[in-house]
Amino acid sequence: MNYGLSHIPARSSKPREEGLTMVMDKGMSMRQAEDMIDSCGHLVDIVKLGFGTSFITPRLKEKVKLFQKADMRVYLGGTLFEAFVARGAFKDYRRLMDNLGLDTAEVSDGSINLPLKDKCKYIGELAKDFTVLSEVGSKETGILISPAKWVKMMRTELDAGSWKVIAEARESGTVGIYRPSGHAHTSLVNKIIAKIPSKDILWEAPQKSQQVWFIKQLGANVNLGNIPAEETIPLETLRLGLRGDTFFQYLPEEMAEKLRQVNPE
Repeated sequence: MNYGLSHIPARSSKPREEGLTMVMDKGMSMRQAEDMIDSCGHLVDIVKLGFGTSFITPRLKEKVKLFQKADMRVYLGGTLFEAFVARGAFKDYRRLMDNLGLDTAEVSDGSINLPLKDKCKYIGELAKDFTVLSEVGSKETGILISPAKWVKMMRTELDAGSWKVIAEARESGTVGIYRPSGHAHTSLVNKIIAKIPSKDILWEAPQKSQQVWFIKQLGANVNLGNIPAEETIPLETLRLGLRGDTFFQYLPEEMAEKLRQVNPE
């Protein structure tokens, strides 16, 4: 921090196990990647090369090394994993990750029908050599998964070797754990965290309102993902109570109450 200020919540520091910020790279140039590292690299824990962008991105291996040198985990979006699996090319996927020098992988089934047993086999196989994140939830609008099934899948995938399970929302934040309006399925989230430790879940939260909601529910060190690069510092101010949406989150109640009387919300 550049200066002192009281009543700021304690934040974990890199390398973090919780309080993670995962940025979604949808095709940043090398210059944009360098700018991101310069401005907020200390706040970014993970970079996801979204969906199949790595197939097209210029200077891909160079970009991966750039992020890794800045102490960021880098992985290929789960949709690309599914694209290889759908083509019966999982071994080629493994070779690709080795060729890129990746140490992190995502296993998902948001676009294809992949039985949980088979998904866990992929998780276990990759977990031998990589840090694995597995994604739970469908990318399709209108597909509802019961809370009990969410919990079962998350628990099973963690037991299979996942470091974190990702709660699906897409880059739009309108499916999975969210309603089409972008509002969280509150009951679903509450039932999940009653059974699965929050530290083991990375909640996709691309919209500011979603970030605010999770910070208010689970605190400054909640794991959040699919964050646009330019929103990394704004997100950190939300975590620290230095933005209007979370301003009163960490102030003592007597102080907050007095201030609210002067400036009612």
